[in-house]
Amino acid sequence: MKRKRILSLAALLAVLSYATPASAEVKFGGEAAIRVRDDFGHTRSAAGVTKNTEDQYFQYRVRLKPSADLGDGYFFKGLIQNEEVAGSWQTVAASNTEKYNLEVSQFYFGRNLANSHYSIGRIPLGSLDNPILDLTLYAVPGTGPQGSKLYAVDTPISTNHFDRLLGFNYGAKIGGGEFNAVLVNFDNLSSTATATHGLLNDGYGLYANYKTTAGNVTIVPQGFYSVTRISDGRRPYSLGAQAFIPAGKSKVSLSGFYTADHNTYKGSNWDYSGYIFRVKGESGPVTAWVDYNQTKDKSTATTVDYDNLFVWASYKVNVHEAATGSFSVTPTLRYRASGSQAAGAGKAENDLLRTEVYATVTF
Repeated sequence: MKRKRILSLAALLAVLSYATPASAEVKFGGEAAIRVRDDFGHTRSAAGVTKNTEDQYFQYRVRLKPSADLGDGYFFKGLIQNEEVAGSWQTVAASNTEKYNLEVSQFYFGRNLANSHYSIGRIPLGSLDNPILDLTLYAVPGTGPQGSKLYAVDTPISTNHFDRLLGFNYGAKIGGGEFNAVLVNFDNLSSTATATHGLLNDGYGLYANYKTTAGNVTIVPQGFYSVTRISDGRRPYSLGAQAFIPAGKSKVSLSGFYTADHNTYKGSNWDYSGYIFRVKGESGPVTAWVDYNQTKDKSTATTVDYDNLFVWASYKVNVHEAATGSFSVTPTLRYRASGSQAAGAGKAENDLLRTEVYATVTF
């Protein structure tokens, strides 16, 4: 079965790569990476019980990126990777018995024009640089499709949702800036037990932004609105802005977003609000940012306050660079400090320090 799967994939790539004068040329790029990670965890219950954990593990990832220029502005792009594990990072199992299956993660096609563009498919979200959907889905740990172990910080949309959603994007130059809107389909899981509530009872959302400049600063006000309830019955909205500030050869970006959900649906009560702030700096091989999130949840009789701090710092060492590809090594530090406190109770903690070293080739 495994040999058949590999042969089928090879045949598919061969067919896609074949081009005649009447067909588009399909180009393939991609990357392969290995990383070693050390985890140092610390938890403290509201009653004061603490636990410390340590773990080291090796992981690997392969991603293929097909693309095609169809002419007259039409294009196709895709991403093939493993979606069985978070971030597509496979951990080595006993005696290397793990499997690593490649799947279609992203695919989208559309057209670029002089003053507008559009695309449709499984569209990349760019969420590693924009935390608006991280906050929207995970303002309260325990909500969202992936469950209680994810927080608004620590890039859950990029890592656990693979940075894509099925949707339609349209963008156009308006008034000296650029407007973009994305209509997304979160799920086809009706939030009611019956099918008597019409065709639009699944999860739909609308994201929009407007990119403009003030001097040499790029400002991007943006918002997200849940057109219908998502699979768990919530209907959150978010709004805020980003600012990108050049500083010589370096770049600083600021992000701030607010989210809320106040509705009752089928006996469940959603009543929370929260915000996230990010300060990010990039200078040559160095990338670092700090996220801070705070949420007040009044969905139950007991109000719970959540606060999360996250730090990312990495240094990319370019070992080899050429027109055909590159090889780099990137030491990375990630630290998350998460706390929650119910009214009248002690504070619970869930902290995690990660040290990582990535070895990556691009082609």
